[in-house]
Amino acid sequence: MVLSTKQLAGWLFILVLPASSCFSQTPDILRLEYMVMPQNMKEIRTSRIKVVVNIPVKVRDEDYLVLGGEINSYNYKIQNEFGFNPNDLDKFSVVDLNLAYVLKWNTEWKFVGVATPRWSSTSTTELNVKDLNLNLAAGVYRDRKDVEKPSRLVLGLLYNSSSSVRVPLPVLYYENRFHPKWSYVLGVPKSGLKFYTKKQHFFQFEIILDGYYVNIQDAIVLMDDAAATAISSTAVLATLGYQYKFTKDISVYATLGHTLLQDGLLRDENRDKIFTLNDGPSLYFRTGFRIGI
Repeated sequence: MVLSTKQLAGWLFILVLPASSCFSQTPDILRLEYMVMPQNMKEIRTSRIKVVVNIPVKVRDEDYLVLGGEINSYNYKIQNEFGFNPNDLDKFSVVDLNLAYVLKWNTEWKFVGVATPRWSSTSTTELNVKDLNLNLAAGVYRDRKDVEKPSRLVLGLLYNSSSSVRVPLPVLYYENRFHPKWSYVLGVPKSGLKFYTKKQHFFQFEIILDGYYVNIQDAIVLMDDAAATAISSTAVLATLGYQYKFTKDISVYATLGHTLLQDGLLRDENRDKIFTLNDGPSLYFRTGFRIGI
């Protein structure tokens, strides 16, 4: 079977994004973020409030246990007439609990293991076992900070229980400060280029993979009698962002972008696409406050 571009992007999101969120990108002690994709030609508007909290606990000399969580609350507004009640998809949430262990191997390399129970649901009734999934990730990473060209490399494996592909999948992330004013990132869900001006000011261009996969507790019956039991979205975005650092670890940021690809779908219990909600281009805006580790 040959996969289309949209199918490939969708599988990348479902299979790889959770691992990258766990240990490929820079971790946060606290992140508060608001995102909006204004109403587009499909007459759909999406907004999201994200809250991230992580608490590192020192276990031994340089080993850490990290306890944390992430809440994503979505507001999904449908103005189009699709033949079902759009209020059934008005609000939904994705909640992660993160348990990670960071083990120092030597002066450069560390081992990381992450277990992430996930609850993703439209929350129309009581908690359902189909709302729950478990993501597992393990890998090694190398930080080179006090050198002329700082870099970070992550190599790992991901197991995602919400995927129909029940085998561990590889994860790769690389970040390099190749010039005093420039750095680049290659990875998922973000690849990009960052420009450093004055000490507190940063500009960056990024290609971002964003999205969600959420259980619909009360199945939506479509006009052809097909039953939708999940809603998913995959968006590949080109963005330009600005970040201002108050201190080394505390900053605010704003990002403006546009979709290169968007695929909002209703899926049946076999995870097959049965209805396209949103495949139109959209603007994208995100802003927030973060305290890094």
